[in-house]
Amino acid sequence: MVIEEIQQELIEEFNMFDDWMQKYEYMIELGKSLPIIDELYKTDDNLIKGCQSKVWLHSEIANDKIIFTADSDAIITKGIVAILIRVFSNQKPEDIINANTNFINEIGLTDHLSPTRANGLVSMVKQIKLYAIAYQSQLKN
Repeated sequence: MVIEEIQQELIEEFNMFDDWMQKYEYMIELGKSLPIIDELYKTDDNLIKGCQSKVWLHSEIANDKIIFTADSDAIITKGIVAILIRVFSNQKPEDIINANTNFINEIGLTDHLSPTRANGLVSMVKQIKLYAIAYQSQLKN
């Protein structure tokens, strides 16, 4: 599935809920379904800078697509990173780099996160795009 389709799917899923408590619960469930990151990748090098909670993000490339795994020590944050991984994992670096992230606003995340969590979300997206840029340059060489 392409990035835009996954984003649209998420928007539709979040629109099914009437209030933000239900949406938070759904995010927590998404976090619980996050593929477990190997303990070996829970290193300082994989910590996202700019997050109040600890968030580890690991990437590798297979068949010209980036596969992300992640974890967090906070349940809401784990849900946020699960959403991002669902959108960006198993995608080509170029598609990640060019992807727009308006879906984050459309599901209402930016309006309903504390300023520190919102900063963390921005840091996660930035790191995902930086990984994509690095892999893109490797693929060209």
